[in-house]
Amino acid sequence: MSTEMEKDLEVTTAAETYDESQIQVLEGLEAVRKRPGMYIGSTGPRGLHHLVYEIVDNSIDEALAGFCTHIEVEILPGDIISVRDNGRGIPVGIHDKMGIPTVTVVLTVLHAGGKFGGSGYKVSGGLHGVGSSVVNALSEWLEVEISREGKVFAQRFERGNTVSELKVIGTSENDGTLIRFKADAEIFTETTEYEYEVLEKRLREQAFLNAGLKITLTDRRNEDNVVEKVFCYEGGISSFVEFMDKTRGYQALHENIIHISLANGDSIAEVAFQYNDSYNENVISFANNIHTVDGGTHENSFKNAITRILNDYALRHGMLKEADSKLKGDDVREGLTAVISVKLKDAQFEGQTKAKLGNTSMGKLVTQLLNEKLAPYLEENPAVAKAILEKAIKAASVREAAQRARELARKKTGLSATRMPDKLADCIWSDAERTEVYIVEGDSAGGSAIQGRDRNFQAILPLWGKMLNVEKARLDKVYGNEKLIPVVQALGCGIGDDFDISKLRYGKVIIMADADVDGAHISTLLMTFFFRYMRPLIDEGHVYIAQPPLYKVSKGKQVRYAFSDFERDQYIAELGGNADIQRYKGLGEMDPEQLWETTMDPAFRTMLRVELSDAAAADEAFTILMGDKVEPRRDFIEKNAQYVSNLDI
Repeated sequence: MSTEMEKDLEVTTAAETYDESQIQVLEGLEAVRKRPGMYIGSTGPRGLHHLVYEIVDNSIDEALAGFCTHIEVEILPGDIISVRDNGRGIPVGIHDKMGIPTVTVVLTVLHAGGKFGGSGYKVSGGLHGVGSSVVNALSEWLEVEISREGKVFAQRFERGNTVSELKVIGTSENDGTLIRFKADAEIFTETTEYEYEVLEKRLREQAFLNAGLKITLTDRRNEDNVVEKVFCYEGGISSFVEFMDKTRGYQALHENIIHISLANGDSIAEVAFQYNDSYNENVISFANNIHTVDGGTHENSFKNAITRILNDYALRHGMLKEADSKLKGDDVREGLTAVISVKLKDAQFEGQTKAKLGNTSMGKLVTQLLNEKLAPYLEENPAVAKAILEKAIKAASVREAAQRARELARKKTGLSATRMPDKLADCIWSDAERTEVYIVEGDSAGGSAIQGRDRNFQAILPLWGKMLNVEKARLDKVYGNEKLIPVVQALGCGIGDDFDISKLRYGKVIIMADADVDGAHISTLLMTFFFRYMRPLIDEGHVYIAQPPLYKVSKGKQVRYAFSDFERDQYIAELGGNADIQRYKGLGEMDPEQLWETTMDPAFRTMLRVELSDAAAADEAFTILMGDKVEPRRDFIEKNAQYVSNLDI
């Protein structure tokens, strides 16, 4: 049977020898357990939740095929996951090639499934046929129950190995599949605890993408507080657009969401979009219900087509003259919320993570859709077209004003990386891989940091006062801002369209602010700026947040620095009580030596690296928390206030 299974060759080179003894052959699911990151991305929280997505996606495929109307996902005590659907049920007959039940093949053999041809699934997000078997391999145990042909079949596996034969355990009038599994703590060493909100977001998204499909998510880990939510949206992706704009507090520019679709054989393309009063673009795309984070042919074609169609309309109706510059893509997408969903046979994704769609046929279908449906819609709804184009033309004028402001800023302030800000205390080394810059709140703290640093590799840029909130400012107000220009100059890699990560002067960009509300606000303003105008800094892991201590605990000559109330109390007990406690209200209260020892010395400091695991969620958070809409921010605070520690800040 091993000849039918996936084999993975792992080459291990010993220091002394390299011969046939160094070649390992991993049979079946051993390869998955050996290199789990290859299949689920990581063994952290993201990979843990991905296990649930793989099983749910199989049920979604049954819905796409027209056989499933309800999916029930439960988090049981002990963080056991249960996924039940009312689809056809995984086949249980003996597989003609493997000689074992087909369900056993599906759960124990890589690249085995009903998505490689034939009539099992015309449309599927499961490209590689590894989902169920990978979940099985990475689970401490997995149990499957299949209702099919009037019977209920059951089988159990442990760490990918079959521990019981498929057997009949009862009868059923309905069809469907139930899978229960417990993630293996040997693989997921960081955590095996699921976050309800993470699963909620994904399952709500799937309900939007499959109009009328009912998905229930229930958390039963606390029997005294069972949480259950039901997602079902008859409006499909139009409801998705409405939900995203409502969550962010946006006001629509036109009353109705534009929803158009087109089918060609087994392929379907649909788009829903609406313009709002914000300055942000929110375009997301899906292929066979898989979120194509990096876009692909369908998303590119949508952006190109909508830009061309709006330009053509504006010229025909005199809103633009032939002599005018054409509207650019960024202009026509300002304030646009759009969902692009395509469904097709034999989807070509880039890699197992399915982040980008490669089928050129879908690009052509999306272009055809907009040509045939959007262009006539604009002619039939001139008021909508006017509202959209007036916003796009205003965005173009702001872009041109920003270009002039950028040129002026270059002349006045040297925004060209050749001139450094006056307050920058640069380091001696010039190798970006070994250097770091601290962006420090306040001249007093900046002075201590300059004196306490290792000047070989640590640069210090003091900032005074709160900088511009770029979430509330249009592009032309960002360039030339006196608080932002020193940051741009010091980093040396430009801003916005001119950003070039290869010119970054420091490998680590460290935000160091006071451990209070004002300090947190300044840190958030800086992160908002980096996210909106220097996004690759975050994407490539260059941005960090320093963690200065909250307390100095001392008794005699013994000194401890505490970074939390818990550590403070721990150190007090360790020193025998009656210790002197100093609560640091600001970085300026620490002398250079203390600042170096606690916050800047690489051997002892603690820093948080700013990572972007979900760009869409980050975009939503910045819009809600830093935007000018009050209601969404109030709702967010009321919902999340329970998670805030009772800190003295």
